[in-house]
Amino acid sequence: MIDLSTTYLGLKLKNPLVASASPLSKKIEQVRHMEEAGIAAVVMYSLFEEQIIHESLELDHYLTRSADAFAEALTYLPDIGPYNLLPDKYVENVEKLKKAVNIPVIGSLNGVSKGGWIRYARRIQEAGADALELNLYFIPTDPAISAQELEDTQIDLVANVKSSIKIPLAVKLSPFYTSLPHFVKRLAAAGADGLVLFNRFYQPDFDIEELNIAHTLDLSTPAELRLPLRWIALLHGHVHVDFALTSGVHSANEVIKAMMAGAKVSMMASKLLDSGIGAVSNTISELKNWMEEREYTSIQQMQGSMSQKAVAEPSAFERANYMKVLSSFRDLP
Repeated sequence: MIDLSTTYLGLKLKNPLVASASPLSKKIEQVRHMEEAGIAAVVMYSLFEEQIIHESLELDHYLTRSADAFAEALTYLPDIGPYNLLPDKYVENVEKLKKAVNIPVIGSLNGVSKGGWIRYARRIQEAGADALELNLYFIPTDPAISAQELEDTQIDLVANVKSSIKIPLAVKLSPFYTSLPHFVKRLAAAGADGLVLFNRFYQPDFDIEELNIAHTLDLSTPAELRLPLRWIALLHGHVHVDFALTSGVHSANEVIKAMMAGAKVSMMASKLLDSGIGAVSNTISELKNWMEEREYTSIQQMQGSMSQKAVAEPSAFERANYMKVLSSFRDLP
């Protein structure tokens, strides 16, 4: 019999497919449907640092005190739309969801600076969350702030959040660090139990007719899997945390690749938003069939089997492969 189980953040999961943070987790019925379809765990939509600050009126003060001089600047702030729920409501939703489903529920905080807002990490824990995901979504724009300063701030934040809770902590981050292996090693030392690779940054566009900023969010494609796949394969066995792969997981093929790279779980959102919750059961069925055909008996059997430490050509993940790929196009007309 095929054993699809895996362990992530100390949580025993029935399979490696987890619903990543998205609007789907806002409604209990949708999460129930995902559970019925076979999803192993769900990460709730994010509670943003800005929302918590806004509730205390601090953000409103800083945004409006110079509105007369810089009123046009306010139009550049994104409309967080359906995510604009009060922090207390978010905590209440965690509690309701935990009572409604039997799968693990992972809370999600999105923030980058230290402050009183991190007390909500404890409140999410008290509401019953099985783990917490801290999303370090930040775009550095100030040339006066060095990479070292930014990374130190984020490491301090992770350490502060971890010290305030007893449940496992995963950190979701972007690939845009000068030395990603060194940074993730520091995250592990600061207390991170897991790393989620990678965040998909919002990319604004220009509306050249209306001459303003167009706010759009494109769903992922399977091609986006390659970046987190490569880095998890490189980091597996070198940094002792649980890895979750997110971005580009649309079928069993991507789940299998994630496991072979060394991930404990693969996270899916865009596929569910695009094709519906039925994609969960289809993916699990495809995963079982693939494993049976190739005589795999468990997920653990394949985890890390294609990581850099396990393959015959470790340099394929590094710079050497760059020349090989380019040279393959030399003879094309």
